[in-house]
Amino acid sequence: MTSYSISEINTILKGQLIGNTNHSIEGPEEIQKASNHQITFIGSNKYLKFWKTSKACAALVSENTDIEPGENRAFIKVKNVDLAMAHILELFNPPAPVFDVDIHPTAVIHETAKIGKGCKIGPNCFVGKDVELADGVILYPNVCVFDETIIGKNTIVWSGTIIRERCVIGNDCIFHTNVSIGADGFGFRPSDDGRGLVKIPQIGNVIIGHQVEIGANSCVDRAKFSSTIIGDGCKIDNLVQIAHNSVMGRSCIMAGHSGLAGSVTLGDGVIIGGSASIKDHTTLHSGVTVGAGSGVIGDVAAGKTVLGYPAQDARDMLKQWVAIKRFMKNQ
Repeated sequence: MTSYSISEINTILKGQLIGNTNHSIEGPEEIQKASNHQITFIGSNKYLKFWKTSKACAALVSENTDIEPGENRAFIKVKNVDLAMAHILELFNPPAPVFDVDIHPTAVIHETAKIGKGCKIGPNCFVGKDVELADGVILYPNVCVFDETIIGKNTIVWSGTIIRERCVIGNDCIFHTNVSIGADGFGFRPSDDGRGLVKIPQIGNVIIGHQVEIGANSCVDRAKFSSTIIGDGCKIDNLVQIAHNSVMGRSCIMAGHSGLAGSVTLGDGVIIGGSASIKDHTTLHSGVTVGAGSGVIGDVAAGKTVLGYPAQDARDMLKQWVAIKRFMKNQ
């Protein structure tokens, strides 16, 4: 079992050690669930009240924390508690599932596929015609990569994910279970006789940059023509929909159940809260934040925060909510 002393952890974090403990630290845990061999974190002053009854032997705290840890207990004061806890989680991160062989004999790999050095391909995977996997790509069991797709170095694809034909994936990406990349965009038009729907062919592809992470059961649809694009460093939560021909800039964040309709454009660093929806052919410029549950129906200028349905400037929307609350109270 991996364990560290409090001084070893403080050396790694480069924090300020307050107090001391002779307990070895065997992992992190929530403040109310921790044992005396675990370290916890106090990211907000509202959680300080739980420290007295917590069994944790140590905690990461912010630099302005003014209480003492107590007997045989320690605080490590750090500038950013969340980032420090991320380092702790890395220390105790269990190893990834083991591959007994690099390429499982049940994997089906087309003779024209190019497989780089150090790739691992699990049971029942499918790798199609003219696919290129760069060095260090990992395909966990039951992944399908269809024809002419290119996947960059050290990208990890978890089980159940399907990457359709002609997609281009960057380096160091992570796709969690059951991600769909490159399925047909949602394109239909009424037929001439008005008695049915005509499917519009979707002949484009998906291009995903480097260091992109996509959560379980999320979908990125191929473009009608040209490409649906996700920029470097974007992080996408579970159950997110990104429709055909949308373009995301660098380092955007989309929380769970949010969605982009067709041909949406996001600048760099856009943050979209959970269950928010963005209307088709809308542009959100760099630095925009969209509150959870909001519905954006028009372009949003750089740096703005919008909220509500339909979404408006957050300050204006909050004022409206206050006014409505007062009005209802006085009825």
